Amino acid sequence: MAIRKLPLGIQDFPRIREEGYLYVDKTAFVHKIATEGSVYFLSRPRRFGKSLLLSTLGAYFEGKRELFHGLALERLEQDWIEYPVLRLDLNAKEFEQGREYLILHLNGRLDECAKRYGVELADSTPDERFRELILKVHEATGRRAVVLVDEYDKPLLSSIGKPDLHAAIKGVLKAFYGVLKSADAHLKFVLLTGVTKFGQVSVFSDLNQLTDLSLHPDYGALCGITEEELLANFGPELERLAKRQNLTEVECLAEVRRMYNGYRFEENAPGVYNPYSTLSALGAAKFGDYWFATGTPTFLVELMKQTDADLRDIDGVEVPASAFANYQADADRPLPVIYQSGYLTIQGYDPELRFYKLGYPNDEVRYGFLNFLLPSYTPLPMDKAGFHIGHFSKELRAGDVDAFLTRMRAFFAGFPYELNDQTERHYQVVFYLIFRLLGQYIRVEERSAQGRADAVVWTKDRIFVFEFKLTGTVEQALAQIDDKGYLVPYQVDDRAVVKVGVEFDKDTRNLRRWLVG
Repeated sequence: MAIRKLPLGIQDFPRIREEGYLYVDKTAFVHKIATEGSVYFLSRPRRFGKSLLLSTLGAYFEGKRELFHGLALERLEQDWIEYPVLRLDLNAKEFEQGREYLILHLNGRLDECAKRYGVELADSTPDERFRELILKVHEATGRRAVVLVDEYDKPLLSSIGKPDLHAAIKGVLKAFYGVLKSADAHLKFVLLTGVTKFGQVSVFSDLNQLTDLSLHPDYGALCGITEEELLANFGPELERLAKRQNLTEVECLAEVRRMYNGYRFEENAPGVYNPYSTLSALGAAKFGDYWFATGTPTFLVELMKQTDADLRDIDGVEVPASAFANYQADADRPLPVIYQSGYLTIQGYDPELRFYKLGYPNDEVRYGFLNFLLPSYTPLPMDKAGFHIGHFSKELRAGDVDAFLTRMRAFFAGFPYELNDQTERHYQVVFYLIFRLLGQYIRVEERSAQGRADAVVWTKDRIFVFEFKLTGTVEQALAQIDDKGYLVPYQVDDRAVVKVGVEFDKDTRNLRRWLVG
């Protein structure tokens, strides 16, 4: 089977088209955006196609008709007028060095644009030079400018946890982006993209003409790959993946869906696949945690540390729609930021109460995010914590409850003395993480409603029903399993049902006793 060229990590639309890479046609969206409005903002997770979208828009506004041969936009566009395009990429990693580094970076990008169009800029502040650039480019070309800003919020995200630097960076960017309002008469089109939106009281306060596409019902599939697009464009790659993994094509599609699908950017929008992970799996003919491995959400961990949000409530949490109107990256409102970063997605919407239900989009994100957070609740590095989780699953699959709980006791014993005064909820979250992460290997269900045990684990031969008592005895735990009828749903199963009561010692912050019934 011939292996086709997949554009993994390639965000340059001209290169994709000129070098024969496979391209999922999103150009009908490009034409719609370009002709129905003029000043836009789009939030999408990292590596979700934002840069490629900007590159495609740049090629369109530069009149490069030959690049769109055979695509939807070739049929939709008649005029192909060339406009000056000012592309500003803020995806640098060193903004935490200080405000001056941001100013240096902005001036560098402005100088590159000025050189391209043969204009010179005065030695001044970035916002004054930005305005000068727009006006001079308009004058030099006779056409209004197109401004495309990639990762506009990277400096803000880089400075989370450093209030003084964050405020200084915000001041620079507020003045810089404010130029897009004052220079509106000289602009044909504007699109800013980023991971999250810093609200109307922040850097966008002057941009009251801004149209936010992030939750727009017409643009839910603007970035990412729909299932229809997956099947229409990647049939040979799906067949190759299925053969390599010894799966039927139906089983293979189900696994791709479980691992990489599930992102929804509007309550009625189609679910979309993570493009980076999907292309990586298809290209390597192997499943893996590709997207999560490309970067760790360190700023989200900082937010989680600052907020009182309970990790156990994140999957399935309900958030008012108003929270998305002015969402900002701060500890008071972490959930919209976690959503926009791609670690949660929209799973439902209550139109009467105007509440969104959020949850993990797929297994790659679920287990990647929880694995990354586990060391924040324990003294173990990620590789050591993962080692324990893998052995936990082996011991339960072997039916060895004593070994499982002895390992858990050793796990908690590894907590240093200074962590022993952690709150009861902290240890409840650790229990939650252990069982949640076991779901990578064996079927696990945590408590989701009254009348269900703390955790239920399915293996090939057994069903384990766990009840933990942080403030009671092991006898009370077993009695509760019986009294509440926790075993009833599993009595029709052919596997042996094993009830396990576990008692936690608050003084030692560790397991004290357990009994198997």
